[in-house]
Amino acid sequence: MFDLPAPFRPAEPKDADALVDFVDSAGEGLASHIWARNIQPGETVRDLGRRRALRKVGSFSYRNAVVADEGAGAISALIGYPLPDEPEPIGPDFAPMFVPLQELENLACRTWYINVLGTYPEHRCKGYGTRLIAVAEALSRKTGRGGLSLIVPDTNEVARRLYARSGFREAASRPMVKEDWANPGTAWLLLLRD
Repeated sequence: MFDLPAPFRPAEPKDADALVDFVDSAGEGLASHIWARNIQPGETVRDLGRRRALRKVGSFSYRNAVVADEGAGAISALIGYPLPDEPEPIGPDFAPMFVPLQELENLACRTWYINVLGTYPEHRCKGYGTRLIAVAEALSRKTGRGGLSLIVPDTNEVARRLYARSGFREAASRPMVKEDWANPGTAWLLLLRD
């Protein structure tokens, strides 16, 4: 990581609960929907999310996160990482729900991927999202990536406006595969910024 301007800092294990909130909110409940399928006996959905946030490897890990902290804990977060140089294979065992998402990520190889950008509701409209996009841009440059990428549901107008103001453009879309996940969206949108 690099030096971050206050109030931003690298996420720490103590931020796991907040990261679970941001991941589930940014994904419009998709994370908790998937986690509910995979909980262990005696474990809650939130327990599984926390366990995943505390991993030292994997895309959803506190090690891939930057948080805004005004002194009382994380209030906003960016989770992201460099996408590989080559597309990831999508084999016959790939979960159908995630095929459209992986197809879009494969179109954004060699970019720095914003997996999650979230802020608690009481702290929204204070510029954290825009400032975290600037952090993502700095991380993209530091890792030698060719820009930024992210995927957003077509129905998330608030996020789409933020990203458009920040210079992102729609590059591709794929229909959602919802299975039993309740969401009003119909498509995932890949947004890119050079």
